[in-house]
Amino acid sequence: MLFEQQGEWLDIDDGKLYWHPHFLDANEADDLFQTCYQQLAWRQESITLFGNSVLQPRLQAWYGDACYQYSGLMMQPLPWPDFLLTLKQRCEAIADTSFNSVLANLYRNGQDSMGYHQDNEPELGHQPIIASVSVGEQRRFTLKHLTTKQTYNLELTHGSLLIMAGNLQHYWKHALPKTQRFNQPRINLTYRNILTSKHLR
Repeated sequence: MLFEQQGEWLDIDDGKLYWHPHFLDANEADDLFQTCYQQLAWRQESITLFGNSVLQPRLQAWYGDACYQYSGLMMQPLPWPDFLLTLKQRCEAIADTSFNSVLANLYRNGQDSMGYHQDNEPELGHQPIIASVSVGEQRRFTLKHLTTKQTYNLELTHGSLLIMAGNLQHYWKHALPKTQRFNQPRINLTYRNILTSKHLR
């Protein structure tokens, strides 16, 4: 079928992006959304911003083999469900790397969002590779170059895969802005490899 075409690496300065708008077919994407929505242990976590504790405007769940800390929040991993492991292996084959954890985000409506940030914590390594699978409502993903202020936008579709790699986290920040246009739930699964303390020495 036409929508089964392969993804591609996009031409972007100071980084690498892989984009596949139909990584999962419609039935797979529907099933994944329902399973994640119903079975993952969603929580609304607090983080520290400018010295203040604030609730994040989305729900999250953390699964895998390692802890993860950012913005004053320490996330303890839950055991892998089989369906997340199966999807992990598919992402690893395309990213040509291994992942040991996944951060799941549930954006309940268009007012849930993610502000501009970089995934550049030391435990992600020098050139982090992050594979993000999106299901549910379409949302806009925005990248902004730290120096040139160039922006790059992608519409994250139901069943899509986006991989951030190379030096992207050093030169770009990214966000999922609020929207009035789309108001249904969206889930994304961001696979990553967390280095243990012995690998950070």
